[in-house]
Amino acid sequence: MTATLDELKDELIRMGKVLFEKGLSNGSAGNLSLRGPDGKYLMTYTGCSLGALEKDKLSVIDGEGNLLEGAKPTKEYPFHLAYYRVNPSVNAIVHTHSIYATAYACLEHANPGDVLKPMTPYLVMKLDRVILTPYRKPGSIEIAEDIASHGDGHKAYLLANHGMVVGGKNGTDALNNAQELEDDCHLYFLTQGCRVRYLTDAEVSALRK
Repeated sequence: MTATLDELKDELIRMGKVLFEKGLSNGSAGNLSLRGPDGKYLMTYTGCSLGALEKDKLSVIDGEGNLLEGAKPTKEYPFHLAYYRVNPSVNAIVHTHSIYATAYACLEHANPGDVLKPMTPYLVMKLDRVILTPYRKPGSIEIAEDIASHGDGHKAYLLANHGMVVGGKNGTDALNNAQELEDDCHLYFLTQGCRVRYLTDAEVSALRK
């Protein structure tokens, strides 16, 4: 049964509170969205705290970005729409500036197409390859173009010097994927200076199958 727009608003508020309480979002950083019914999309609004979203201010836009209801949407709505267009199985998107994912996105990396080498099987099982996109000014249409260029099947992105963008089949799935990415980046920093046993290529291939 398809959720109503009112039910999705409650879900977006729940998602924001979860991220805020887990410390994955602070201040007015980050934004969220859900794919709604009849070609509509539900977004968080400009300048909001994810921990204190107001239901009547949540933005409802169409696929072209036109505001249908609520307050002005996040300026980063174009990359949400681009992500939905190329990933029909994605119904929820989380973008945060969480500490460890953002710190990892500020490092130089040799392989942006598979930027996070897995230490545990859960990165592969939940997110598969994590893609690092080039630095762009926040709100730039180029972020949307970067995400769209990778096509269907990618759940997780790190935006260079910016933060994370992850998708999920629903709000809970997107939250779980965001937590997984933050935890994997955290593991990287915890193990600096240690002799890490990364998963082998054969082990990763077996998980992907």
